[in-house]
Amino acid sequence: MKRFKLLLATLLLFQFAFSRVQVDTISMVSAKMKKEIKSVVIVPENYSEKKHYPVVYLLHGYSDNYSKWVKTVPSIKSFASQYQLILVCPDGGYSSWYMDSPIDIAFQYETYIIKELLPYIDAHYNTIPDRAARAITGLSMGGHGALYLAIRNKNLFANAGSMSGGVDLRTSTKKFDIAKRIGSIESNPREWDDRSVINMVESLKNNELNLIIDCGVSDFFYQINAGLHRRLLTLNIDHDYIERPGAHNWEYWTNSIQYQLIYFNKCFDKAKKK
Repeated sequence: MKRFKLLLATLLLFQFAFSRVQVDTISMVSAKMKKEIKSVVIVPENYSEKKHYPVVYLLHGYSDNYSKWVKTVPSIKSFASQYQLILVCPDGGYSSWYMDSPIDIAFQYETYIIKELLPYIDAHYNTIPDRAARAITGLSMGGHGALYLAIRNKNLFANAGSMSGGVDLRTSTKKFDIAKRIGSIESNPREWDDRSVINMVESLKNNELNLIIDCGVSDFFYQINAGLHRRLLTLNIDHDYIERPGAHNWEYWTNSIQYQLIYFNKCFDKAKKK
């Protein structure tokens, strides 16, 4: 009987501790796209209305959705508590590449994330509504999307990352529905050039963004990520760059997200001391 009571008390204690991890699935209608879009929001244990938290926006890859990160890497819930931050996993559509499509009104995901979702999060959660306390990163399509959105919206983001990002769209002209979003490269070469992150970094000044970029050496996007690293070096733009054994898969990203959140946490702490 004593053993049963001890086991029951242990289970109740575990249930209480786990329940403090708040994982919300929010739904909002995009005014721009006229459709309902969901996101996952993870707040840390002991989330308090008296405290304000930095936010990391975590983007999914091609063909996935808002729930993929939390379902595949449930440990990200513990990272929210460990670093005392809010994680937001938006839905970026099957193949939006997180851009406003010039040819498809149903794919206006930059406007959705920047002008609709971000203000909603700041209004409904205890965030620190400042670029220094806001980061964005993602994998594959989301890696491109995170850098793309941060570069175009430096007034909102001071910190950005990419994991195995498709940072040069021109290497995937017949893949991943990119042509459906911005037209064929033959008919719209300027769109492909101007929307590729590897070219967009030309507009950056050093220290405008805290950047972390990583990619596995067996990844099919490895060469373009190494090329982005070399471009940033040529431009004298400080950044963290990591390459290590790994391919384009969840084993790599499960490991990678840990390094990215350590990096962002250091950036947030540094900003606090200024």
